[in-house]
Amino acid sequence: MSRILRYFWAGPATVIGLIVAFALIRRGRIACVDGVIEAHSPLLERALSSLTPLACGADAMTLGHVVLGQNARALEITREHERVHVRQYESWGPFFLPAYFLAGAYALATGGHPYFDNRFERDARQSCQRQA
Repeated sequence: MSRILRYFWAGPATVIGLIVAFALIRRGRIACVDGVIEAHSPLLERALSSLTPLACGADAMTLGHVVLGQNARALEITREHERVHVRQYESWGPFFLPAYFLAGAYALATGGHPYFDNRFERDARQSCQRQA
């Protein structure tokens, strides 16, 4: 699939990511890194720390070709993992978010953790381990 088609296919989630990034960017930074928009700010840090279902919050989160991070260091540390999610969005397109939530619900229903046992998160962790 051409790069333009991958961006278009992941476009709906990217638009959501851009809206969130620009809404919460006050005193933060947005940059394009390897074709992916990365954003961090104090407001994004607060949102990722408290509005995610993880006990300690999330360091970063991907929406299409946008990665929202708590701060620059979090974006750097999670870059490889979040790029796996970018590729997942490129494969699944607008179906990624529903599939991600269904995978979390399935993990929970089968006695697992909705994040740690989510197949998309497992794939991202495994991909990063193989590259290390």
